[in-house]
Amino acid sequence: MFNLEEFDIKLDTDVIGRNFVYCSEIDSTNSALLESKDFSAHGTVLLAEYQTAGRGRKDDRQWLSNKEQNLTFSILLTEDFSTKNINIVSFTAALSLAQAIENLYQLKVELKWPNDILIHKCKCAGILLESVSKGNEISKIVIGIGINVNQPTFPGKYMIAPTSIKKETKENVSREKLLSEFLNIFEENLKISISEPAKIMNDWKSRCIMIGEKIKIEEGTKITHGIFENVDDSGFLLLKTDKKIERIHFGDVSLR
Repeated sequence: MFNLEEFDIKLDTDVIGRNFVYCSEIDSTNSALLESKDFSAHGTVLLAEYQTAGRGRKDDRQWLSNKEQNLTFSILLTEDFSTKNINIVSFTAALSLAQAIENLYQLKVELKWPNDILIHKCKCAGILLESVSKGNEISKIVIGIGINVNQPTFPGKYMIAPTSIKKETKENVSREKLLSEFLNIFEENLKISISEPAKIMNDWKSRCIMIGEKIKIEEGTKITHGIFENVDDSGFLLLKTDKKIERIHFGDVSLR
């Protein structure tokens, strides 16, 4: 079971995670924070041991996670973000998780556009950002994060082979220590993302494994080939084709 006391001792934030909600089972932590009127405080973190309807970036993709072995949680933001570029929040979360894993376990972490965290080319975490708007204004952002922590095996077929931090370190990992370390870093990086968004993007790009490589992008039945030129200030992929530079908003990216 998740040790709330151990987690609280290691948490060093001012706001993020100070309103912490733990539950054994829920349909989706993202859906709960987006839809329930019970959750409104900026920085609320909702952690569930098991999600019956956890999902990935696409609606038809589930996020499968063994109970009490991993971290599946969401963060609610209702302040301190710009509607001009909410994608920076997702990049901030990915960067923060990479830094937390590197700090605690000395593993080399790579980032894959748009929302994957990789160790040795295998996926150990994913991020799903969703928002609620009122008119032209965004009223809340929810960042859903799934981290494979202590799960030993991953039966089934995957687009990217999965791994866990335990598989990479050969040791049991404290979920409490990892979550608190991530939230501590995320709060600091969130401040930087507001004052110096370019710094967050540059740090993210330094860990992106595909920039400069020949890639294939699949979105539904559409397949596009080109060179991963860069990521722009809004977080969109810039794809260099024979004719032009295309701005890619969505898609599954793989090396050619």
